[in-house]
Amino acid sequence: MFPGHVTALLAPGQGSQAPGMVTPWLDLDGAREKLERWSDRAGLDLVHLGTEGDAETIQDTAVAQPLIVALSLLAFGELGPVPDDMPVAGHSVGELAAAAIAGVLSEEDAVALAAVRGAEMAKACAAEPTGMAAVMLGEPDQVVAWLEEHGLVAANRNGAGQIVASGAATAIEKIVAEPLAGTKIRRLKVAGAFHTGYMAPAEAALAGHAATITPADPARPLLSNADGKVVTSGAEYLERLVRQVTRPVRWDLTMDGLVSLGVTTTVELPPAGTLTGLVKRQLKGVVTSTVALKTPADLAAVRKEAE
Repeated sequence: MFPGHVTALLAPGQGSQAPGMVTPWLDLDGAREKLERWSDRAGLDLVHLGTEGDAETIQDTAVAQPLIVALSLLAFGELGPVPDDMPVAGHSVGELAAAAIAGVLSEEDAVALAAVRGAEMAKACAAEPTGMAAVMLGEPDQVVAWLEEHGLVAANRNGAGQIVASGAATAIEKIVAEPLAGTKIRRLKVAGAFHTGYMAPAEAALAGHAATITPADPARPLLSNADGKVVTSGAEYLERLVRQVTRPVRWDLTMDGLVSLGVTTTVELPPAGTLTGLVKRQLKGVVTSTVALKTPADLAAVRKEAE
């Protein structure tokens, strides 16, 4: 696949979901059966939620996370043979899909872990009023320092001029009302302050579930959001997945890691679009081809790249 290119697979995170996003994939052989099997592990009807769930329903953290991971893995199974040296990276909960693609987790364990992660993070969000907001433009280090002055965490450093602030609802309201000069700020529709200490109860619960899983070492280059580095130990990667819920997502460093591996092409698994946009802006001239795989019809674009 992709001769003459170094291609990376990208798995998106929460916020990428859309109503009906699973519908076109159910026409593929075995897709419904696979989702029904994963639904049993997740304790959710992923088929119904991915086809009939409205925007508000699938925005629920407890639903969005396993649904996104399941769809990414469903689409990955349609790509055909993928070389063992093809790198993979996920954004936030997308790291669970990436872990399964790399062979660290089984697909069933990845979806089940996403369900636990989503449910426990939703529960932690309900404990006190918190939130998140996207800060666009501005010098990154200056923005991070400014957020710290307001008691906020730069929870997602996404590159391409975007940093996501996370913390107490009152502090989020203040920065939205009074942005740092040269920035634009948009409040995000999320349940609470992901990737901060507010998620400590979720991390503890996730650790308990992860302890029942025996991970394998990655079978392909697997990048971590913690620092953008390739992780070669399955046990270490699983530990990072657990710690990730209280720590910042460094997608900026993850994209740097893709560059260090010589990546020139990216294929974003569904529900695709967000990561492709970040790559196009941040890695312009470095990554020369991107494919956002949204429906089975887009598989043709992936195969065209392979010619």
